[in-house]
Amino acid sequence: MTDPFGFLRTPRRPAPSRPPDERVGDWNEVHTGQPLLPVVSAQAGRCMDCGVPFCHGGCPLGNLIPEWNVYAAHGDWATASERLHATNNFPDFTGRLCPAPCEDACVLALTGEPVTIKNVEQAIADQAWARGHVRPLRPTRVSGRSVAVVGSGPAGLAAAQQLTRAGHAVTVYERADRVGGLLRYGIPDFKMSKDRLDARIAQMEEEGTCFRPGVDVGRDVDTARMRASYDAVIVATGATEPRDIDCPGRVLGGVHHAMEYLTAANRSAGPLPVPLPAALSARGKDVVIVGGGDTGSDCLGTALRQDASSVVQVDINPLPSKDRTVDEPWPLVHPRIYRMSHAHEEACARDGADPRAFASVTVRFDGDGSGQVVAVVLHEVEPASRRPLPGTARVLPAQLVLLALGFRGPRQDPGLTGPLGLTADAGGTFARTPDFAALAPTAAAPPGGQESVGVFVAGDAGRGPSLVVWAIAEGRAAAAAADRFLRGRTELPAPVRATDRPLA
Repeated sequence: MTDPFGFLRTPRRPAPSRPPDERVGDWNEVHTGQPLLPVVSAQAGRCMDCGVPFCHGGCPLGNLIPEWNVYAAHGDWATASERLHATNNFPDFTGRLCPAPCEDACVLALTGEPVTIKNVEQAIADQAWARGHVRPLRPTRVSGRSVAVVGSGPAGLAAAQQLTRAGHAVTVYERADRVGGLLRYGIPDFKMSKDRLDARIAQMEEEGTCFRPGVDVGRDVDTARMRASYDAVIVATGATEPRDIDCPGRVLGGVHHAMEYLTAANRSAGPLPVPLPAALSARGKDVVIVGGGDTGSDCLGTALRQDASSVVQVDINPLPSKDRTVDEPWPLVHPRIYRMSHAHEEACARDGADPRAFASVTVRFDGDGSGQVVAVVLHEVEPASRRPLPGTARVLPAQLVLLALGFRGPRQDPGLTGPLGLTADAGGTFARTPDFAALAPTAAAPPGGQESVGVFVAGDAGRGPSLVVWAIAEGRAAAAAADRFLRGRTELPAPVRATDRPLA
């Protein structure tokens, strides 16, 4: 066990990031690199042997957090890596991208100073690569069965790796020119270097997974023919259809969806840079980001690196409190408290103020004679109803507007959905059973919703927009369901069911 008094003796010390004025000058990850291992070990030693590890409930993967904290505290990085990878295929992704609901569920969060679980996880994952602990795990037997995975985001990659290791022949189809889904095109490089994604893909290829990028199933290949070629299909296409805004001026030039902007930035910063279109560059422009979530924050950090003249992020929600409120009880709710992303820190360092306009709603985009946006008109909102308050208009100059309003669900392409028997549920995602099987669209299906044979839905395509940790958990669970379908049994772990919802 760790030092039973470590949480009393050692204060919380998150891993440092590079100075804001330094990191906005490049696309490298915001952290200084590997934190000092003695510091990480001391932070892991704050894990208090609480008896009931509520952090497990806060983590969809059920990560064995107290176990790998002990090994990290004692400097046993090999065993820490083994326990971390036992439940998580890609801890180097989650250690950088997950908002760490496990920390909000930590018992120490009751005092406001939880264990730096996310930092410890990242350190273990990075040490695993640095010390050669990450190796291809080739299957010990071959099943003779084949699986197609449609989509190569975190859910698709996790499902593919689990099924390959179980001995099935797995092919991953990706409609973009490179594998990775939003990990490749959407997540900025300063949050996660694409080298880390490439390393995992190389590991999976050595294990036997086959990748087919640049293939849009239902358009480039006939879905019915593809389905007939495999024994099972996992649909992990993500929830890529953006939410829009209905207000005057929406059709003006210069108003773009966030993913269009972020994808262009990823391509321009890649190893084979694609020139950034002038319309999607923030250089020298006043930028307004409509949407207060993580995607909006990613747009903010990207605009700062492109040397925007000014950036404002519009959030319809009121300014959060700094502490958990009584209607957000620990550990059942991931609290909505005032948080500063790395991009917000960078904006504060540059401009001297938080770039967010809280409790505000966009009511109009104004344009010039050429049809280009020049301003965004906001109104303050009444907190409860979110209705615009008269007499509170505020005009922001804007030559680039980015809509970061979330996502409606997966693309409903008849060429894909019809042959696979996929139907949309009330939320716009693909309907499925609790065991991730796609629901048959025919009225002749038996009572209770008999699954469409061999077709499974994982990740945001079935769950709706969510966290990378949920995508990996769903990919693992869908792989277990597909393996059970193919073999009649499975030894693969299934951390969640399709009906599960976050504890924290």
